[in-house]
Amino acid sequence: MARLLDIQELNVRFSTPEGPLQAVNNISYGVDAGESVAVVGESGSGKSVSALAIMGLVPKPPGQVSGKVLFEGQDLMTLDNESFRKIRGARIGMVFQEPMTSLNPLLSIGTQLRETMEEHLGLTPTQAEARAADLLKMVGISEAERRLKQYPHHLSGGMRQRVMIAIALSCEPRLLIADEPTTALDVTIQAQILELMKDLTTRLGAALVLITHNLGIVARYTSRVHVMYAGRVVESSETGHIFTNPRHPYTKGLLASVPRLDKPRGERLVPINGQPPDLTRLGPGCAYLPRCGFAVAACRQNAPALEDIAPKHRTACFESAHL
Repeated sequence: MARLLDIQELNVRFSTPEGPLQAVNNISYGVDAGESVAVVGESGSGKSVSALAIMGLVPKPPGQVSGKVLFEGQDLMTLDNESFRKIRGARIGMVFQEPMTSLNPLLSIGTQLRETMEEHLGLTPTQAEARAADLLKMVGISEAERRLKQYPHHLSGGMRQRVMIAIALSCEPRLLIADEPTTALDVTIQAQILELMKDLTTRLGAALVLITHNLGIVARYTSRVHVMYAGRVVESSETGHIFTNPRHPYTKGLLASVPRLDKPRGERLVPINGQPPDLTRLGPGCAYLPRCGFAVAACRQNAPALEDIAPKHRTACFESAHL
């Protein structure tokens, strides 16, 4: 497979009253054409900010972005805003975290679907209207013609999320980024939305980057996982290998806190102790140190680099060989 997205040493820093905040710290990973990849981590780990940086949506100021984001061989970080607009929404689509705040409450569903296609595909309003109805049907929304005339507040959370997916896929992008697409939905609707995205990206041949804090949903829908903590990628491997052989203490902690059907009934979950670090006050050592039960002296002095420990498996931990 050809490498579709290649992120190289991406950094995002924000200026704050408390000092500089390093939200994304030197992350690198790639996505092949047609591949489904998960980016996992708790709130504040840098998952969403890294996605916004890929899309060119980090506000400047206060944000400062550096590194390379190669999409189809082109470095997106070198583009001006007008050039980026021709790619954003057309060749890269994004499903944002909360559809109620991502959809414009003053515009009808039809208007919001049509404007992307009229802008990027050059369709007439009539052509865009017909395609918008087809898209709503494709994402499982009935009475599509009537829904196009409605506004976001007329729809349920699951239907709004389906509309966001329809908008993101309207120009048949090569890459779809889904940022916590099921956070506000109940469990049944979560499964429907994830199955829908998996099916549509497979059918359209698009690559999928699924951003989530929940390792429990990635095994079914992705082939590779990148685990983030405090702005860094701390472990990266094929999905099955992460679940069977996690080698970073944070990944082990995430997996231990997820209910599993293959465990004895009544067995207690093991929480990760402590709190996420303050990114404006990170010391020279490993950011996970205060919460880690495997720390050694070296962890206090330097942040471990992400290194190969097995084929297609990388981790950033001095003690990974003993875990």
